[in-house]
Formats: sequence, structure tokens, C-alpha cells
Amino acid sequence: MNREARIIPFPRELLRGKTAIVTGGSRGIGRATAQRLAEAGANVVINFAGNQEAAQEVVRACGARGSEAVAVRADVTDVEEASELIRRAAEKFGGVDILVANAGVWEGALVEEMSEELWDRVLDINLKGTWTVCRAVVPYMKRARSGSIVIVSSTAGQRGEAGYSNYAASKGGQISFTKSLAVELAPDIRVNCVAPGWVDTDMCQGVFADPVYKQRVVDTIPLRRVAQPDDIATAIVFLASDWARHITGEILNVNGGSVLCG
Repeated sequence: MNREARIIPFPRELLRGKTAIVTGGSRGIGRATAQRLAEAGANVVINFAGNQEAAQEVVRACGARGSEAVAVRADVTDVEEASELIRRAAEKFGGVDILVANAGVWEGALVEEMSEELWDRVLDINLKGTWTVCRAVVPYMKRARSGSIVIVSSTAGQRGEAGYSNYAASKGGQISFTKSLAVELAPDIRVNCVAPGWVDTDMCQGVFADPVYKQRVVDTIPLRRVAQPDDIATAIVFLASDWARHITGEILNVNGGSVLCG
């Protein structure tokens, strides 16, 4: 059985004329999502915190797919910078139709060894950083009476994760935040969440450097492979698009069957 991921393109009509913002868009899942959004016809704003060169590479990749893209530096843990990110996107493209709240870090420690700084850093980027951009984009979407928000959480937010209780707490918070906003912002704005399992990104390079450990991970996944960033990106684009027009408040698991929950 061939377990390699097949790359199937989205039709350009799917998001033609739409504008999407991807936080943490310079690498990993964010990078793959930005390119898929561009492929589907959207203008894309790639948010990055530090690596401008990587963000510009994504801009060029989106341009090669026939869409206009810009990179905007902003620290999403800062309310004013998050608001400026949204403002600049709306000014550039005339509004914001899609927000992908993807910026995040995976850092942990045993609970009795965890510093306050580490706890705060992970919660600030993962959870507060989701709130700041949602808070800033909602007025634009309300005025347009239309919009789609997709929050990138994790299976850790559903089952917990030993040694990463701060990360799991932040991701569980994103799931509850998704469900709360879905009801609060209906019927004009849809809010959904993607919960990936293991994904082969630079975030996991350290642990996957050990081939024995990586094989143990694969053995826990019924589909017998670690997800690629594109596996998550395609789910995000689906939820952001009108293909999912009657879906809101959903937590879409993309984990190869490793965590099964309703």
C-alpha cells in the first residue's frame, strides 16, 4: 500500500477574491497553508515574528501560484501589533475574509521544574496570540457580515501531554475558545479548529532526529505515517472555504487515527 501523500490541487475559484491572513506563516503548517490558500485563489498575508527571509520565500511561492501575497511582521502576543497586522491586511486588500490562527510553540518541562517564564511564553503565543488576532479581525468581518476563522490546535488539547502541560493547556484553551466564538459570532462568521497529531515540521526535528523514536511514533498511528504540513493545510483550506459553509464550532482531527474522539 502506498502511504505517500498525494498532492491534489484546489480549484482557483474556491477562494478567488478572498483575503486570508496566516499567523506563523513563514514555516511548517503555516507555510503550507499559505501556499494552499494562494493555490485556491486567495490573496495571502503571511505573518511572521522573526524570520523575514523565510516569510519572503512564502510570498514568492504564493506568487508562483498566481496570487498576491505580502509578509507582515507582528508579535501576536502584543495586542497593538496584532491589531496593526489586521489593519494592514484590510488596508492592502480591502478587507479580511479568512483568518488562520496558527502561530505557536511546543516547549515544555515537568510541572515541578517548569518556570513561570516558560509557562507564560507558551500560553502567550499559543492562546493569547489566538485571542489577539481574533479580537482584531472580528470587527472587519462583522462589517462585511461574512468571515471564516480557523484555529490550529493539537491533539494535546484533547488528551493532554505529559511533560508539556503548558502546551496542552494552551491547546485545550484554543478548543474551548473555538466553540465559544462559533456560537458568539454566528450566523455571519464561522469559527472552526484543526487538531493535528504528529506533523513532520521543524518543530519536531529534535525528537525525530532519533529514528527509533520516530518509528515508535509511526507505530501508534493507524495510517502508519507522520502527517506532512500539507495534510493539515488542506484541512484548513476546506474549513475556511464555502465547501464547509454549514460547519462551525467543529474540531477537525487530522492525526491518522492516533487519537479518536468526538
